[in-house]
Amino acid sequence: MRILLHICCGPCAIVPIRELLIAGHHVDGAFTNPNIHPFREFEKRREAARSVAAELGIEIVREDPYGLVEFLRAVVGHEETRCPICYRMRLDRIAKLAAELDYDAFTSSMLVSTHQDHDAVRAAGEEAARRHGVRFLYADYRPLVMDGVRASREMGHYRQQYCGCVYSEWERYRD
Repeated sequence: MRILLHICCGPCAIVPIRELLIAGHHVDGAFTNPNIHPFREFEKRREAARSVAAELGIEIVREDPYGLVEFLRAVVGHEETRCPICYRMRLDRIAKLAAELDYDAFTSSMLVSTHQDHDAVRAAGEEAARRHGVRFLYADYRPLVMDGVRASREMGHYRQQYCGCVYSEWERYRD
């Protein structure tokens, strides 16, 4: 299958890329993350995504610009339920792009994270798939998370300390 991978960050993309390639799929990536704050963090993650993609031999077919205003408009007043809103925002973009570029399916590197709500990510992916007429490929990569951590360290990639949004940064460092 031709699969479009939503890349939230380079380190999280390693395991899904490797597993999809081992399974014989053609994989391309897209960096669509309006949630990441501040701008310098966004740039570091985008560069790590580019580097991982190049090292693992995949192409990044789309890099969206910094989208903090759009993200904040969507979540302000919904801070306690912001993650599903963010998942829907990002996966809808990926599903739309996958449909436009005639991919067989799309998925997300968020599925390797032990910090993400997999049920909400899956629901957002399946909803976006229905809306855009392209398959969402769900896989639970969490058992391989430490493989990705080790690989990203060996590759020397920037490893972030929080999910990405201003709220998660605050939650990470407030105590």
